[in-house]
Amino acid sequence: MSVEAADREAVSGSRPCTPPQASWFEFLLDPSLLEQHLQGPHPDPSPVQLIVQFLEQASKPSVNEQNQVQPPADNRRNRTLKLMALKAAAHLTWDLNLLEKGLTIPVLNMLLNELLCASRVPPGVKHVDLDLSTLPPTTAMAVLIYNRWAIRTIVLSSFPEKQTKPGPHQLNMMSLVQQEKELTDNILSVLREQAADSIMVLERALNIKKDFYIHTLRTLDLLAADPSTANGETESSTAGLRISADHLHCQVHYDLGGIHFQQGCSDPSVYEKAREHFRMARELLTKLDSSASLCCVDEQRLAGYWSACKTLTEASDPSESQLTPYGQISCFMRNHDYGALIEAFIRDNVTLSLPNSFRHSIQLELLHKLQQGDRSLEEVCHKLCVCNAVRDALEGGILSVSFHQLLLKPSKNTISFLLEVCTRSLDKEHRSETSKRKMAIFIKTVCNRLEDVSLAFMVSSHKLFMELLHDEEKKILMEQMRKSSATVNLSAKPLPSFYDIPASASVNISQLEQQLILSLDPRHIRQILIELHGMAERPFWRVNSKWEVPVDYVNVILAIKDNLTRDLVYILMAKGLHCISIKDFAHARQLFTACLELVTEFSPKLRQVMLNELLLMEVRGHEAGAAEGNMERPPPDLVSRVRGYLEMRIHDLPLRQTVGEECVVFMLNWRENEYLTLQVPQSLVNSNPYIKLGQLIASTCKELPGPKESRRTAKELWEVVVQICSVSSQHKRSSDSRVSLLKQRESSLVNEVTAEHISIWPSSLANLQSVDVEAVVVTLKELVNYALSLNPNNQSWLCTQADIYFVTNQYSAAMHYYLQAGTVCSDYFTKPVPPDVYTDQVLKRMIKCCSLLNCHTQVAVLCQFLREVDYMTAFKALQEQNSHDSMDSFYDYIWDVTILEYLTYIHHKRGESDKRQVAIKAIGQTELNSSNPEEVLQLAAQKRKKKFLQALAKLYF
Repeated sequence: MSVEAADREAVSGSRPCTPPQASWFEFLLDPSLLEQHLQGPHPDPSPVQLIVQFLEQASKPSVNEQNQVQPPADNRRNRTLKLMALKAAAHLTWDLNLLEKGLTIPVLNMLLNELLCASRVPPGVKHVDLDLSTLPPTTAMAVLIYNRWAIRTIVLSSFPEKQTKPGPHQLNMMSLVQQEKELTDNILSVLREQAADSIMVLERALNIKKDFYIHTLRTLDLLAADPSTANGETESSTAGLRISADHLHCQVHYDLGGIHFQQGCSDPSVYEKAREHFRMARELLTKLDSSASLCCVDEQRLAGYWSACKTLTEASDPSESQLTPYGQISCFMRNHDYGALIEAFIRDNVTLSLPNSFRHSIQLELLHKLQQGDRSLEEVCHKLCVCNAVRDALEGGILSVSFHQLLLKPSKNTISFLLEVCTRSLDKEHRSETSKRKMAIFIKTVCNRLEDVSLAFMVSSHKLFMELLHDEEKKILMEQMRKSSATVNLSAKPLPSFYDIPASASVNISQLEQQLILSLDPRHIRQILIELHGMAERPFWRVNSKWEVPVDYVNVILAIKDNLTRDLVYILMAKGLHCISIKDFAHARQLFTACLELVTEFSPKLRQVMLNELLLMEVRGHEAGAAEGNMERPPPDLVSRVRGYLEMRIHDLPLRQTVGEECVVFMLNWRENEYLTLQVPQSLVNSNPYIKLGQLIASTCKELPGPKESRRTAKELWEVVVQICSVSSQHKRSSDSRVSLLKQRESSLVNEVTAEHISIWPSSLANLQSVDVEAVVVTLKELVNYALSLNPNNQSWLCTQADIYFVTNQYSAAMHYYLQAGTVCSDYFTKPVPPDVYTDQVLKRMIKCCSLLNCHTQVAVLCQFLREVDYMTAFKALQEQNSHDSMDSFYDYIWDVTILEYLTYIHHKRGESDKRQVAIKAIGQTELNSSNPEEVLQLAAQKRKKKFLQALAKLYF
């Protein structure tokens, strides 16, 4: 055997062969390969990628002998490429959802124009002038697909989209990107001009009751083979893929509803049309086969459209109001039945069926009516604010500014209502320890915020206070109140809680098995198993399919020869693991201890397994207590046992990976940095990757903050994490330019996110192509979410969360977290936000968010917050007339006279006398007089900053 052959043999034997990615020209050389490729389980390239490649090649300009650029030639090669692009789309059954997701607007426009040509749509004739009922079925369908895409594209293009900021690696591509953007804008301009015609074409199609047909690979092949003879067959009703009238009408109603809903922003009366189309789409959807894939309606989005239309048109639907929570709330709002509305919010604190954002939007809507002068809504707004605060507390969220303002001067009735809501919001039957702890923290917060001692005592004497708070917490709070008042009502001891498991006599196997499933008493479980084995000889560890033990232990347990002992060990371990998963550590300890006593008699291996699981239970129990506020350090014995596990070396012992991981995490959480950095044996560091990673994390944390010389450890940690997030060269596959662009976009996304201590990391990455950037992004998102669940008031983490939402184009959510970062460090904007929190970069991102949300007046106000006022951006924003914020209601927050003068000019130019007067009134305030001392001007600016940020918080929280 030659050396080359041996190398090939070694490579092929060491890893599975990955088939090479097919290239576009292979299908051009042999068009019959295309259908075979598309029918594969996971074709690579995918149909959408092939469409891009085929059309890109077919549209390449040619160069003549004089070296002049010519339009793409109309030759056999290019016609074949276009046909194959159509066939790839036909394989997807012309699913616009898939095509829109994978293709840019110019590419999809080219594809659908080719479909019109191939389908014999008369050239030069407007679609609105065609009689679809007289056209061949595939021709009519091509017209409908094109016009459906046209109005869908108009709707999608109206959504805000982040403008990508190019990095140095992208500068060479800017001309291509700009060309594509200009081409997209031109296409959108044409589609918008023809929108009315497209709507009319689709509305006429709703009058056609016969079935429709779309092109398939077969009909496209017939057209290519001989257009003159194939035309008759493709025009017949039997050619192509049949689409029932109901399927098509459902899709058309959905698309027409979407365009009318989008037009409703400028003409609210159009919402009625949108509602009617969505109603028809819903009715047709119920008639269609749910397994059918030809009608690609987003049912969740349709439900959202339907709910929004009913609210905007104030349409009533009594039957649905009784079925859906949204319908009920809409009905209560229309009928001004605010008592029922409040009851629904209290019930929802238990069921959690309404999103928090929806609940807060209802509160804001009523608050707006109150601000307009409807004073009868004041108590309703207070009660809704309380209901939402309790919901926020139960979900571990930050309490709103409005709730904190309510607690400044609450009435006795308000506190009484608050306690009622707290009581009713804890589900008596299924209240978890976590929800009880969160409610206890909320009650403690209320006590601390109440300045009226009598109201604080009203809370402290309530049964929830007695039951939920720990003795030490109650003692501290009572001491605080004792200092504020001479009379103190000492609290009683909390009521004891009991966990009773009934045991009843058995009469048959099924009843015994039922008791076996329910029981958590090890003695009772053993007795039941003895009775069962006396009645039948079978494996009773299979009685409950939810009993699971780690796969690492299964073989060892099932190897136990005695059937009764095997069942008992398996069930005790499975029940103990389940108790740990629901944080019932008391019963888990009983079950594991009994199992340890049992296996000690006959198996040293299983004895060590149970000792390991008991250690993991103790670790998780202590961590669970810390998550609920108990920050006592772990006992020395537990720390010593964790060290012993990490250093343990027993051959042929089944070990769960998670035990080692959580032991290292435990040491990090309790800052056992000395052990991890100095005392852990070096051989252990070299052999155990979890300890190596833990040591690097501990060393890096230990050196923070430190001089530049101490960043060596941070660099080592960086290299290890990069290695973890890197894709092995064995699994890498050659990528086209689009995949490369995707990596560049994702890496740019990570680079735009700021975080604490970011300066200690290297500023560049040697081999970006090897890093799985998508995995980094997902990890970052999960990590920040988890961090905020532990400490929702960390301003740095809140800013990082805001950055993540900003770079992923979720601008409203980004504003929410930027404002939260400000609230936690300014006592809800009653103090100035520190400049290291609202840096110019953060403020510019807030400005960008408001701009993309079409809140242009907010943009102008925020431009004042910068160290140097950005007049150009402020003036440009104020020129916008399509603003989605309250415009002149924000003028009171402007302190920069130059901006106010520009406002008076712009309103005078537009003839908007009312708004001009508002601006003049704002500029005429004496405290803004430029001759005032600097400290007076600064005080005026700070006062307006505070009020503006509080107003924004009410909008975005």
